[in-house]
Amino acid sequence: MLELHGVRKSYEGREILARMDLVVPGGKTTVLIGPSGCGKSTLLRLMIGLIEPDEGRVALDGTTFTRESALTLRRRMGYVIQDGGLFPHLTARQNVCIMARYLGWEPDAMESRLAELSELVHFPRDGLKRHPSQLSGGQRQRVSLMRALMLRPSVLLLDEPLGALDPMIRADLQVELQRIFQTLGTTVVLVTHDIAEAGFFGDVIVVLRDGSVVQRGTLDELVSAPADPFITRFIRAQRSPLAALGGSPI
Repeated sequence: MLELHGVRKSYEGREILARMDLVVPGGKTTVLIGPSGCGKSTLLRLMIGLIEPDEGRVALDGTTFTRESALTLRRRMGYVIQDGGLFPHLTARQNVCIMARYLGWEPDAMESRLAELSELVHFPRDGLKRHPSQLSGGQRQRVSLMRALMLRPSVLLLDEPLGALDPMIRADLQVELQRIFQTLGTTVVLVTHDIAEAGFFGDVIVVLRDGSVVQRGTLDELVSAPADPFITRFIRAQRSPLAALGGSPI
């Protein structure tokens, strides 16, 4: 589904991503994990074409991202940024429908899709008229997810979507997100810093360090056959090691 070949990215002379090859399998959830500054969010922005690699190429279904193709390819992808990124001056409805309205969808088509998404993410219809400041943290994340799914994307990218939530809300939304992923059968790439969350969601876990892939595999493979001592240290440093080894929500 998504392929990165020989991709490298630097900022102001500092290498953020070393030359990297990575294939994201279709219909599965791939989790990117690693310490702060390892390149997770940069990798996600490269995948959706918001930034260009210094070297190498990124492709979706065999079509390479270029300045000419990026806009068309990006519309096939949904993107949930850190903290949701909702526009505070727009209602939840307006946030969700912003791209559909820009693309000229008919009002009936937008209302039908809104109804589908509200049911899918368990968001109350009367909440659509509220502004983000009038919603709880969990509700804002649901609205952000609805916005990302509005155009029926074939790929969903999420950058630490639950990181700012308190533990109880986060645990509930983990279960909800997993149900949504399974219902849609969409290709998902999710960034997290938490190994328990990675084990809960990930069909494939990609561990990054200093802009390079250290290991990819299932959580069991990372625990039982670490490719580098860093993998073991990283897992042991997590606050919920028992949850991580069991693959259950925090």
